[in-house]
This record gives sequence, structure tokens and C-alpha cells, in this order.
Amino acid sequence: MTQLASRAPDPAVRRLTVTLYGYAFLSDLVLLYPLYVVLFADTGLSVGQISSLFVLWSAAGIVFEVPSGAWADVVSRRLLLCLAPLVTGAGFALWVLVPSYPAFAVGFLLWGAGGALVSGALEALVFTELDRLGAAGRYARVLGRARTAGVLGVVVTGVLAGPVLAFGGYPAVGVATVFACLLAAAVATRFPEHRRTSTVASDAPVSDQDDADDPGWWETMRAGVAQVRTHPPVRAAVLLVAVVAADWGALDEFTPLLALDTGVGAKAVPLLLLLLWAGVTVGGLLAPAGERLGTRGYAALLALVAVALAGGALIGHPAGFVLIAVAFGAAQLATVLADARLQARITGTSRATVTSLAGMATDVLIIVTYAGYGLLATVASNAVAFALTAGVYLVVALVLVTQRRSPAHLASSPRSTGPGR
Repeated sequence: MTQLASRAPDPAVRRLTVTLYGYAFLSDLVLLYPLYVVLFADTGLSVGQISSLFVLWSAAGIVFEVPSGAWADVVSRRLLLCLAPLVTGAGFALWVLVPSYPAFAVGFLLWGAGGALVSGALEALVFTELDRLGAAGRYARVLGRARTAGVLGVVVTGVLAGPVLAFGGYPAVGVATVFACLLAAAVATRFPEHRRTSTVASDAPVSDQDDADDPGWWETMRAGVAQVRTHPPVRAAVLLVAVVAADWGALDEFTPLLALDTGVGAKAVPLLLLLLWAGVTVGGLLAPAGERLGTRGYAALLALVAVALAGGALIGHPAGFVLIAVAFGAAQLATVLADARLQARITGTSRATVTSLAGMATDVLIIVTYAGYGLLATVASNAVAFALTAGVYLVVALVLVTQRRSPAHLASSPRSTGPGR
């Protein structure tokens, strides 16, 4: 199979990557992103009610994550990628049509379900297709560019949301948002999928040992959980993805408060945040260079994240956001490499399930980080809370450096990339 895959034409890889980048861009081209909290407030919701919606959103992601991952291992992953933006778009439409607390709650449930449908299924589809084409080694750079496409979608959203709101109010923003979701669903139909499933035919089923038995949903989910529980390399990779992605993912939500604490006005906050997303964009594009990092190099990357985050926050000046942008770029690169490492270590038919377990662990850690940050910020300040929370990366870097790994352990996955290679 490997020899045949190595002769696959480059256009096949190009079709996959172009579809992926378009899907990532449109999935984040949601004009309600920078405005939904304002919509909630304008509807009359209190801060407590808005906070409860965020908790409901996070809980929905945790509940739906692993079951949807197992579903992606049983049915067509392409089908789930088509359904995800439709489910999310329905929630956004509900917000604009009947703005009220119940509608917002249902919308967040749908948003959480849509996100869960993508999580696991997307990574599994991309890795499986690249592997079939003999291009599994490109996974990290492809994923990094896809993350960058998503960031560009967020940037375009930030640019367009204000003018569209001024032109037609929330209804116009809602229409534009739903239209982007429909476009994303249409683009998803272009994903190639050469994997036999028990319910949906693929383009050209490939007979391999992984897909021959067609296990059911429950068996697939149990197999994924068992792989994480009984295989230390997979378990370590899942934990690494969760810790690396959760810490900076949670801190990102508090960057507007940190910006205000530097003394800038509210109108300057978006400019500082745009600087951070520029750093994230560069980080995603550096994935090919990051693939050459060994364990110590990856640990140094995490140490850079910790030092730059803490330093940028404690400076207490807008210039500190340059350091935070560097940290976010390095964190994005570290997240992509950790995901590549996980995909290289997963075996069997439960790839999306295992990836979703990493997503669920990330969501849980994000909630824990929210709570910890809130306590620290109450006792000290946003800058101190930011710096102390970033210390998690130093701990992980220290563990990676001091871990004693035998050569045999390092070679446990011949395709491994990033940390532990």
C-alpha cells in the first residue's frame, strides 16, 4: 500500500489541502464572533446570565466531544464536516431571529455540538488521506496552514463585523454569518474520503486492516478510550495536546482585560489583539521548521512561551503585547506539533475518537484554567494571574527535559514528528 500511495499524484494532495484551507477560513468567518456578547447585553442579559451561557457552551463541548468522535470513526467523516457548520449556523440564526436567554442557550448547545462534530473528524480525515497518499509527513505543515487560514477568517471577521452591523444591524450580521456557514458546508463536500464505513460509501474504499471489521459506535468509542488508557505513548501525547492547547487558549479570553490594564482606551484594544493574531498566524506557518525540533528543542519552545507570556504581561505597557504575540505564535506552533505527534501515535479504527478525547481533555483544562485565573486575578491582578498561569509551560518543559526516554521508546512510532521524535 505504501508503494502505491507514494505514486499518488500531487493534485490529490492539492485537492485535500485547498479544501481544508477553504473550510478552515469559512468556519471562522463568523461575523457574530466579535459581537455576540454585545448582542446578549443589548437583549438585556446580566453578566451572571452571560457567564452561565459560557459555562453551558463549555459543558456542551465536553459532553458531545467523545461520542461525536466515535461517530466519526463509524460513519463518513466528510458527512460530519458537512453537518457541523449547518448545526452551528442554525444556532446563530436562532440568536438573531428570537434573541432571548432560552434562544441563546439553545444556540450555544448547537454551537458546542457543531464544534464537537468537527473536532476529531477533521484531523482524522486529513491525516488518513495524507497517509494514503504517502504524505503523512506533511501533516504538521498542512495543519499549521489550516490554523493560519482560520486565523485569517477571524481577522476578516473583525474587519467586516462593524461595517455590516452599521449597515443592517444584527439581522444583517446574522445573515452574513449563516451564509458563511452554508459556504463551509458546501466546501466540505469537496473533501476526499477513501475510507470504508458501515453507513456511507466513500469515493473509492481502500481495503486495509484498520477499516475491515467495521466495528459499531460503542465498540469504537471503547476502543479509543482503551487505547489512551493502555498505551502510554498515546496517553502522553493526548495529555500534551490538552495542556499545551488549553493554557494559551484560556488566556486568550483575558487579553482584552490585560490590554485595558496597560492604560490604552477601548478603541485601541482591537489593534493590540490584532497583533496577537498576527503572531498566531506566523506560528502556524512555522510548522515545517518546527518539525525538526527534538524533545529538548520542543521544551525550549514551551519555555519561550512561558517567559514571553509572563514578561509581556508584567511589563504593564502596550509594548508588552509584542512579547505576548511572540508567545502566542510559539504556542500555536507547539499545539500543531503536539497534534502531529498524537496523530502519528494513534493506531486502529478509533483515530477520531482518540483525537476527540484530547479535545475533551483540553476543554476540561480550559475550564480549570478559567477558574484558576479568576481566583488569581481577584487576589492579585490580571498581569500577575497571566504570568502565573503561563508557568504551566515551564513545568511541562521541565518534565520533557528531565524525562528519561530510551531510544526504543523514542522510535515507538516511525512517523512521529515534533516532541519526542
